[in-house]
Amino acid sequence: MASSLNNFLFISSLLLFCISLSSAKTVPFRPKGLVLPVYKDKCTNQYVTELKQRTPLVPVKLLLDLGARFMWVDCDQGYVSSTYKPVSCDSKLCALANSMACATECNSAPKPGCHNNTCAHSPENPVLRLSTGGQIGQDVVSLQSFNGKKPDRSVSVPDFPFVCGSTFLLENLADGVTGLAGLGNSNISLPAQFSGDFALPKKFSVCLSNSTKPDGAVFFGNGPSIPKNALTYTPLLKNPVSTAGSSFLGEASVEYFIGVQSIKIAGKEVKFNKTLLSIDSEGKGGTKISTVNPYTVLQSSIYKAVVKAFVKEMDKKFIPHVEPPPVGPFEACFQSIVIDNNGFGPDVPVIDLVLGNVNWRIWGGNSMVKMSSLVMCLGVLDGGENPTTSVVIGGHQIEDNFLQFDLASSRLGFSSSLLGKNTTCSKINT
Repeated sequence: MASSLNNFLFISSLLLFCISLSSAKTVPFRPKGLVLPVYKDKCTNQYVTELKQRTPLVPVKLLLDLGARFMWVDCDQGYVSSTYKPVSCDSKLCALANSMACATECNSAPKPGCHNNTCAHSPENPVLRLSTGGQIGQDVVSLQSFNGKKPDRSVSVPDFPFVCGSTFLLENLADGVTGLAGLGNSNISLPAQFSGDFALPKKFSVCLSNSTKPDGAVFFGNGPSIPKNALTYTPLLKNPVSTAGSSFLGEASVEYFIGVQSIKIAGKEVKFNKTLLSIDSEGKGGTKISTVNPYTVLQSSIYKAVVKAFVKEMDKKFIPHVEPPPVGPFEACFQSIVIDNNGFGPDVPVIDLVLGNVNWRIWGGNSMVKMSSLVMCLGVLDGGENPTTSVVIGGHQIEDNFLQFDLASSRLGFSSSLLGKNTTCSKINT
């Protein structure tokens, strides 16, 4: 009897041990956040990120596009994976993606980007504003988790949706780039998918560096700990009309707009037609943030008024102009040898984007572009008389600024320059 009882207790203990061991093995790792490294390509001034994709995993370099609907990858050359899956036209994912077409017939042997009855969309090269048709597929992607202080262990998503692009879409993109990482406010963008896959908070943060090393970062979910008073908040606005190169009737823009009401230079309001700062019924006007435009682009009348006001304030500081300006895209250029530096870069008049009761201050480190050891220029460009968007805040103006896109609350948190806080984006991503 005692022997039977001992056997029963032994078997019960063994079963409990096996059950607990099995449970421990099946509990998935739940990251608090995710991170992608970002570097600046010096030849193109484009911001590039990298993740791993496919089976077996291979590194894939992607252009970082804050305003794109999804990730796309060139499937024409070298796309080999045992885990690629086409997305059928009648699937829930196809409906979620707001597909623009159904590819009914492929005229070659099945391969990534070429299957029958497959959901399709329009991948775009935002630099050239060039788009084409491409099939939606799913495959494994892998990236690093973020523990609140630094990058941590790698995590994988088995069926991450993306669009197969074509090789010709890579024209004028940075060397080695084979696709695009879309961060736009859509259902199948990187922020939306990572949030759903890992039950992360519906937010992401961008911190761009000027370095050719991967010192910048995009954080999904919970990023680095930022003091509450370090960020100023303003609403994210919805443009009801798509600003993409190709779209369907009634589609809203997935880009991130903010409500700039006026612009000040050295504390003085710049005079121009303020109605240009509103989004009209056709989706034109307003202010958006871009990681594709290397510099801020202004509608012509705004551009002329801003340059004139800035030059006037530089004259007050007795800073000589460079006449004619050096070869390049900028008009207002100055002798840098007489410009002092402060904690925010070159000591030049500050530019304020007035957002209701708060200001986004652009200091010298973000307003001025060094052209040589003797010359620096105001880094804004003329966007023409009738651009789709009146003010496009470009990459140079947001470098070493921490930007938090809180999609759940539809608001943007911004730090202005981190240089005044004795830090940079490269120090945050360590």
